[in-house]
Amino acid sequence: MAAFREYQRRRKRRRQMIIAAASAAAVVILVLLLLQACGSGDQTSSEESSGQNGEGQGTTGEAATTRPERQVVQPYAALEPSRNATPIAQSVTAADTELAVGTQNGGVVIEQYENPGMPPETTGMETTADDEGTGMTPYTGPNRSVPLGETLLEGQEDNSDGPLKENRIVAYYGTPTSDLMGILGEYEPDEMMRLLKEQTQAYSEADPERPAIPAIEFIATVAQRDPGPDNLYVASVDPEYIEQYSELARQNDALLILDVQLGRASVMEEVRGLERFLKEPYVHLAIDTEYAVDEGQVPGLDLGTVDGPEIQEAVEYLDNLVEEEGIPDKMLMVHQFELGIVTNKQDIRPTDNVQVALHADGFGGAEAKFSKYGTLVRGQPIQYGAFKVFYNQDTPVLEPSQVLALDPAPAIITYQ
Repeated sequence: MAAFREYQRRRKRRRQMIIAAASAAAVVILVLLLLQACGSGDQTSSEESSGQNGEGQGTTGEAATTRPERQVVQPYAALEPSRNATPIAQSVTAADTELAVGTQNGGVVIEQYENPGMPPETTGMETTADDEGTGMTPYTGPNRSVPLGETLLEGQEDNSDGPLKENRIVAYYGTPTSDLMGILGEYEPDEMMRLLKEQTQAYSEADPERPAIPAIEFIATVAQRDPGPDNLYVASVDPEYIEQYSELARQNDALLILDVQLGRASVMEEVRGLERFLKEPYVHLAIDTEYAVDEGQVPGLDLGTVDGPEIQEAVEYLDNLVEEEGIPDKMLMVHQFELGIVTNKQDIRPTDNVQVALHADGFGGAEAKFSKYGTLVRGQPIQYGAFKVFYNQDTPVLEPSQVLALDPAPAIITYQ
């Protein structure tokens, strides 16, 4: 009997030990499952946070902590329209539309060329001619390709948060080192800024739904007829001038557009030399293509050309700069005044961080300028259009309502 009781006691003890071991194992498994669930949640949260901050996929935790955050506050202030401003449909008259769009859709073509007797700072003469013998095909299309006031070209998109998406830019062009190259050399900085704001305000009044931003287009590298010590036919403006006008733009909530003339230098040689300024959130880039010449040619005597892939390299450079520095999106403007100056335009593509505007240069009569805009911008669409007005050489000097009648409406208007 005593032996049976001992057997029962041992059997009960073994059962208790098995139950205890099973319970402990269950607790361990439960803890492991909880830890795994928490870790997965943290990873998802981290990935969502990374996505919200604009970080790319595959960014490590270490990289995420060292990379600058994107700035969401735009470093400029558009000039708001007054209470009396009228919608663009009322600012732009039927006569404005007939002149601008009618000319764009008509059969007038432009023949513009460099005059060897003119200084290199000018962009040549502008004339109108018949189709025969010019080799230029005018744009012929619908009455309007996009609605009145629309700045984005037909069929194009803008996935950036750049300044052209909701606003228009009005810029004064030139360099303070010469009064022959634009307004910046004709006035003291503060007076120039006062006049620029007046001109910018006129565009906010003419199109109150797209308030205009004042900008300084500063020629940072100037093409020369003298080859210079490096035989590149281009000279850089003293950086102290750039710093002065950069500070002027910053203090006035304006933009600074650094313009490069190339000579025999490459696009990226001149652009990289401006990198410390381009890192500023309010500084953008423009390329003056007609001064890019080959061996045996001289800027101002020979008409230069720039190939689309070279320009695209600058676009991608700005795109990378935005990503690396965590700065607001950039804008690149490409100057041209004649077909063939910019080749392979199909290779120029805006990115999610960089807007691209094709700029129709040249002075003269309204019909010639409008026709040129149709041929060079609307006829070869990339993203946005830009247009230049010459105070002293255009006949007549166009009013904002006449400029905005263009199809599409220019996103950038520069004054020289």
